[in-house]
Amino acid sequence: MEKSKKFQKRKKEEYQMRTRMIHGNYESRRWDYDHHVIPPISSSTTFRLSSTHRGAQGFLDFGSPESQQGQEVPIYIYDRLDEPTRGMLEENLAYAEGGEIAVTFSTGMAAVSAAFGVTVASGDEIIAHQAMYGCTYSLLTNWYPRYKIPVHYCDLTQPKNLKPLINSRTRVVYFETPVNPTLDLIDIQAIRVLLDKVNHDRPDGKKILMIIDNTFATPYCQRPLPLGADIVVYSLTKNIGGFGTDMGGAVITSATFCNHLLLYRKDFGGVLSSKSAWPILVYGLPTLATRIANQQKTALKVSEFLENHPKVSLVRYPGLASFPQADLAQRQMTNYDGKFSPGSIIYFVLKEDGKNENEAAEKFIDFIADHSYTITLAVSLGQIKTLIENPSSMTHAALPPKLKKSKGIEPGGIRLSIGLEDWQDIIDDLKNGLEQI
Repeated sequence: MEKSKKFQKRKKEEYQMRTRMIHGNYESRRWDYDHHVIPPISSSTTFRLSSTHRGAQGFLDFGSPESQQGQEVPIYIYDRLDEPTRGMLEENLAYAEGGEIAVTFSTGMAAVSAAFGVTVASGDEIIAHQAMYGCTYSLLTNWYPRYKIPVHYCDLTQPKNLKPLINSRTRVVYFETPVNPTLDLIDIQAIRVLLDKVNHDRPDGKKILMIIDNTFATPYCQRPLPLGADIVVYSLTKNIGGFGTDMGGAVITSATFCNHLLLYRKDFGGVLSSKSAWPILVYGLPTLATRIANQQKTALKVSEFLENHPKVSLVRYPGLASFPQADLAQRQMTNYDGKFSPGSIIYFVLKEDGKNENEAAEKFIDFIADHSYTITLAVSLGQIKTLIENPSSMTHAALPPKLKKSKGIEPGGIRLSIGLEDWQDIIDDLKNGLEQI
């Protein structure tokens, strides 16, 4: 009888990324769970050490980029330093994003703070896009000037606006893309080209870094690191977590920043608990591709319905042919297979009558809150349930009224985060609400 040929086990890199996001880094050195179908959860704040020498070695290894990329199992000492469940999530997040390392935090804002904390110091300057999430704006406006870190704002949808603001003290260029809530896009590669020219004659410690909040797009729809970003930040609470049960944040970048990020997290204390890391590891990240693929199909149908409704004056969704930056969206927002992936967030504005600029929007949202089954009035986004809110008065309330209006955040603007409900049901509830105004 002829002997069967020896079968060579396929490497995980040979499988589609959608498959790899479900099965994760099964060769993790964080924890040997070869016999667990589901990764286990650690629930210990401190770890037994077999000797003082092992404890000393653990502290020596902590935060070392070489240790983070090595093959040996880490020496766990104390939860605030490192622990297995969170470590496995970080491995998979870095893998999904195409980064060398990921460091997770208790919230998205803790991650944003850490990204700035390890890149700027007193006397440095930040250039940021003029519109952003309200809490980030509050951080940069109310707190950083106290530390003598000025922040300059400009419209980065036009990269040419960046150069006049750059000086010898500029250390970071920060933006979201798509921008919260208007969904404006910023050309990552164009900003990279400009920064490379400026950085050419600068020493390593003075080069300008690009930090991008990729929460709206997720790594499924857009991966800023290969496009030229230095650091990517996320609110894991949103699409990556996906179910609205746990808060979290992440910074994904090169190993160069590993030591600083881990020390920052240790000293400032914004640590993601293992109990919050586990659902994101087991439920959130593995289902991200499936959720987004379905949500963006619905988002296109809903945005087309809104665009054709006589009571709607403006609809912004990167998947629409009418989207002002459609070419950039097609080029920049792609999934792992290179297919266009415009995401699951819609921003629209209703036609208003009278002096009250958001009378129609307020009436519409209140009706939805009281009568809709498929749409929930709530902040946050990226959940399996469709969420609606008024950014001007809610998530972006920290921005001055004149600034909001000038940056496209209309008083009556509405942000719709599409969930997994049947698209026809969502449209029916929207239709009923629009009939009331």
